[in-house]
Amino acid sequence: MTHTSTDQPARRATGALVPVLAFAGIVVAVMQTLLVPVIKDLPTLLSTSPSNATWVLTSTLLSGAVATPIMGRLGDLFGKRRMLFTSLAVMVAGALVSALTSTLLPMIVGRTLQGFAMGAIPLGIGLMRDMLPREKLGSAMALMSSSIGVGGGLALPAAALVAQHTNWHALFYGAAGLGVVSIVLTFFVVPESPMRAEGSFDYLGALGLSVGLVLFLLPITKGSDWGWSSATTLGLFGAAVAVLLLWGLMELKVAAPLVDLRTTARPAVLFTNLASIMVGVSFYVVSLVLPQLLQLPAATGYGLGQSMVVAGLCVAPLGLTMMFTAPVYARISAKYGPKVTLIIGMVIIAIGYGGGLGLMNAAWQTIVISVVLGAGIGLAYSSLPALIVGAVPASETGAANGLNTLMRSIGTSVSSAVIGMVLANTAHHVGGVAVPTMHGFRVSFLIATGAVAVGLVLALFLPRQRQATKPQLRASSEEDAALERAAEVLGGFRGRVLNAGGDPVARAKVTLIDRRGRQAGATLSAEDGSYALAVPAQGAYVLAAKAAGHGPLASSATHAGDDRPVDVDLSLPGADRNSGVPA
Repeated sequence: MTHTSTDQPARRATGALVPVLAFAGIVVAVMQTLLVPVIKDLPTLLSTSPSNATWVLTSTLLSGAVATPIMGRLGDLFGKRRMLFTSLAVMVAGALVSALTSTLLPMIVGRTLQGFAMGAIPLGIGLMRDMLPREKLGSAMALMSSSIGVGGGLALPAAALVAQHTNWHALFYGAAGLGVVSIVLTFFVVPESPMRAEGSFDYLGALGLSVGLVLFLLPITKGSDWGWSSATTLGLFGAAVAVLLLWGLMELKVAAPLVDLRTTARPAVLFTNLASIMVGVSFYVVSLVLPQLLQLPAATGYGLGQSMVVAGLCVAPLGLTMMFTAPVYARISAKYGPKVTLIIGMVIIAIGYGGGLGLMNAAWQTIVISVVLGAGIGLAYSSLPALIVGAVPASETGAANGLNTLMRSIGTSVSSAVIGMVLANTAHHVGGVAVPTMHGFRVSFLIATGAVAVGLVLALFLPRQRQATKPQLRASSEEDAALERAAEVLGGFRGRVLNAGGDPVARAKVTLIDRRGRQAGATLSAEDGSYALAVPAQGAYVLAAKAAGHGPLASSATHAGDDRPVDVDLSLPGADRNSGVPA
């Protein structure tokens, strides 16, 4: 599988590209927490039982988990911008369906469509990788990755305010409006990536992964209702294991799989994904505990007696802090690498939960917890796409980041199930109503701390990241960016593209192809013919160069995998016989 350019020239990315893509990420993340303020009222609002009402949340989770890897792969094949439009349009349609109904089944359909939009996160990261110069990519991907938490955190107070003062259907009209704004901004600001992966879409693989994920996540989200030892729960878990094993064996035999499991098994990818699950677990705990603690009546002796809106505002700094950590991440990662940044983030999360065990006695203390956890989760989330992008070829960026986003979703699902069970088992029953206890809240924080500790151990197994030896400069143009990369690249190939007479060839496309025939990188030569390409791993590669008016050239080269660049000058032959340009 290789990566190719489209026939049409790409529009140049503008400075608004990153905020527009991040806004799209925030909009789709809002869908995950949109109904949190009205969860307890859903059975009454939908005229159904509490167990049936939970499907309104479960359906969004399941569709989001299925959509992320599938939309990432479709974006690699058919265009990431095109699939981003699709994700946002489906979300808008789902929001309108939910806005127009007060019955269970149409609401579940609408919420399923809304969850489908979670594929926008890996699509945005893929667009950033394809469109942005290297020196701007780190902070941009950090902001996009953090948009999951930012959207979830900011949605809580906004949704609480709407739900408290207007009809609850206004939540969905507002979500649809945000989706339309995001579509319009994307249309005018975001260009389509010129990069495409060759091959066909693995429909059977998509079906197998979807069935396996549903069979796995369904008992996790419904286990507390069905009973963890019930035949239904255990049977679904067993079926999930069987389906996913068969799916994995099938994917290993497919020429163009939905998920390249061999790439996924690389230590850098494997341990990043496992650590992502732990970060997802820790992120969701604070969203489950603090709003309940803040809204419990003061008469309980430990509840803080705040309104729904105030509770949302106290938790909102979680999302705001995550947003503001993106530039901080870029500075730390540029100096020490994303692995170190991930470790620092997890340590801060552990400090936040550990300190939070004694900071639950006042509303201002919950704000402190939210700020500290937001900083740690922001750094951790920001590191994950950089680790993935640095470990996979460009042709698999969308699918690989989709899988990583899925790992975080699995973490939040596990967190929701485990913390829900803990709070239920430690609750006091007063007049038939289960009231969470302070003991349950503290046990939940301890579980989050333990999850982060496991994630920290996993992060230590990540391969060492190469570090830049000098600060990167701001590029004022695509050519300047190419010059800077040529001067600064480590662990790759660099050189100049020349014509038969030894003169430099500007804007020649140079493609790096690995031993399996897949693109491992691509760039354009600068005005002086210079180019630079980093390598994902040691081994033999082919450097293919082509420019208007010149014949194509392919040259073999080998890299030992250390930090030293290999100099390879590429001399293009005379005129391409099909170009009509004389030699």
